[in-house]
Amino acid sequence: MRRTITGFSNPAVKFLRSLRDKKYRKREQRFLAEGLRLLTDAREAGRLPELLAMSSTRTPHPLLDALEADVAAAGGDVIEMDEALLAKITGKDNPQSVCGVFAEWGTSLAQIDRVAAPIWLVAQALRDPGNLGTLLRTGDAVGAGGLILIDDCADPFSVEAVRASMGAIFTQAVAQANWAEFIAWLRQGAGQLVAASLRDAQPYRGAPYAAPCFILIGNESRGLPQDYEHACDLRVTVPMLGRADSLNAAVAGAVLAYEALANLKP
Repeated sequence: MRRTITGFSNPAVKFLRSLRDKKYRKREQRFLAEGLRLLTDAREAGRLPELLAMSSTRTPHPLLDALEADVAAAGGDVIEMDEALLAKITGKDNPQSVCGVFAEWGTSLAQIDRVAAPIWLVAQALRDPGNLGTLLRTGDAVGAGGLILIDDCADPFSVEAVRASMGAIFTQAVAQANWAEFIAWLRQGAGQLVAASLRDAQPYRGAPYAAPCFILIGNESRGLPQDYEHACDLRVTVPMLGRADSLNAAVAGAVLAYEALANLKP
């Protein structure tokens, strides 16, 4: 049943606002997602919010009606509030008309089925949530299995990363591990580790990519540690024809992912 909230001091409003802070997300094991398109992607991927918050001035839409009905049928909570309250929750002056609270899911390497997809993206010490979300979106676009986060990365369940993923947080597997855990796991089965590098590298065009291919992207400012690069099975170089000496991390991931997709050998 839908209920209406009118006050800033309401516990539900305080709870929703708290999920913008990593400390509270981790404590509650919950995260916030905004917008009808993103929540519809989640619904189509089999994930429903536990709590659905809607603006009282929203424009009617059949997808929103279907989402509300499914959340209610699953025993979730549906609340309505004015736009000013929703803006307090999302931190945006012009908030989306709907947002939802989702339970976080496990991010251990044990959940990854490496042969479920030909390509996987791997990010090391990626600090920008926008880049993280963009890599998730890229993974969805190239049919990757998911994104593996190595060492100290941005939180994949932050509002910024979820927003930048454009719904791919719900379609891509996400795993988190340190380097030692990841490399030990990778070497237990099939998997080619590929990185952009200047060390003993070959041109990225037509390189001998092999499935399952794990494309390793380094930190935005420092790149990959040298020993991480040495551990790769294939190092490739992308030509830089202007004054810039490197690509944005998420852009580099997209370039390599599409090239690998075009040249993968089983």
